[in-house]
Amino acid sequence: MPKAVTAVSVADFFAKYGTKLKTELIAGSEGVHRQIREPSINRPALALTGFYKYFANKRIQVVGSTEMTYFKTLPPHRQEEMMHAMADRGIPCVVLTRNLLPPKSMLTVARERKLPLYRTPLITMHFVNISTMCIDAEFARQTTEHGTTLSIEGVGVMIRGHSGVGKSEAALAIIERGHSLVADDLTHIRVLDERELIASSLPLNRGYMECRGIGIINVAEMFGVRSIRPEVRLEMVITLQDWRPDVEEERTGLEESFYKILGIHVPHIEIHVRPGRDIARLVEVAALVQALKKMGRDPAKEFNERLIAFMSAQQPVEPVAEEPEPSAPPEPRIPSPPPAAEGLQD
Repeated sequence: MPKAVTAVSVADFFAKYGTKLKTELIAGSEGVHRQIREPSINRPALALTGFYKYFANKRIQVVGSTEMTYFKTLPPHRQEEMMHAMADRGIPCVVLTRNLLPPKSMLTVARERKLPLYRTPLITMHFVNISTMCIDAEFARQTTEHGTTLSIEGVGVMIRGHSGVGKSEAALAIIERGHSLVADDLTHIRVLDERELIASSLPLNRGYMECRGIGIINVAEMFGVRSIRPEVRLEMVITLQDWRPDVEEERTGLEESFYKILGIHVPHIEIHVRPGRDIARLVEVAALVQALKKMGRDPAKEFNERLIAFMSAQQPVEPVAEEPEPSAPPEPRIPSPPPAAEGLQD
């Protein structure tokens, strides 16, 4: 079932992204259990002046050189009042950029109020940009789907189907052809920027596959590290189904269908499994066709247009009947004079 993240603890956020953000905790370690409740960053410039009407207290508070320069102009007791006022409003933490040294008053309040205080060498703009992307990823809507996901020439393809239909066998054949495994059997999916899906594996089974009759295998050890990819943009869903005599399979590719995940429609095709069919090759070709569509080339539509043009050229042209030339109008007839009456003489 889809789930939405409503809060992330300060400890979890910086444990996951602290290396990327180059942060170090300098005070308030007892308060890392505080919760970040909004997926954004705030610079408390107005809050340091005492204006709290629209203070975004649920966000990470970033103090750059501008804020720090103003803060240091205040007397020490006023500095402590400003820090206590922000702490009273339940801010999750404070981050100082550019390796700024915190004043004594800031350190004192951070220790007293158990308010996590971090420092990073990144300039403020870079820290805000990177941390915004990180926190967006944490708050993104996410779900899990039963399916094996692969990266085929950069196209993320999730293979679905009932248990035993042949998902793992097809995935192994695709990996052997030089493509990469993202997740086996259970795929974790999250929405990025409300417009695309990112598929990844759960940390527990990343790089491992279950093969019926063989057991668990380590894909990276068997096929090399290039056979594993941590995540991929999901661009196609393929459902494997058992073939039946009465099934009607798509022949032209003109009719498109979609599979809905977290409100986003992903191109979807069905492949029916029966003896003699190379399912791995069909999945690979389907992914390459999708890559062509991304480039603006749709083979099915192009062939359909060629076929229509060919049929139009072969259609016989009916001769157009010539219209008769208009005849000259008849000459006007002059009536003869009436006969003279009998008995009348000149």
